[in-house]
Amino acid sequence: MSTASLTIRNIPKQMLVRLRLRASRHRRSMQGEILSILEAAANEAEVKYTATEVLQRVRALGLRTPAEATDMIRSDRDGR
Repeated sequence: MSTASLTIRNIPKQMLVRLRLRASRHRRSMQGEILSILEAAANEAEVKYTATEVLQRVRALGLRTPAEATDMIRSDRDGR
């Protein structure tokens, strides 16, 4: 496995303090903590959802699906 280096500049002081505290809580170095955060974020992007899971998430957010939108338009049109 090849590796690469990454430099992050202009980290806000408060964020740096929170990262140090988080690393300390997890008994890691700053580098170890940041690598852990990056790994979790990268793995999160790989999560695949089924159509049913996507629909459940959409409904939980209160969003409408195209079929519901069609029903809403028809109801509004027919109610005039």
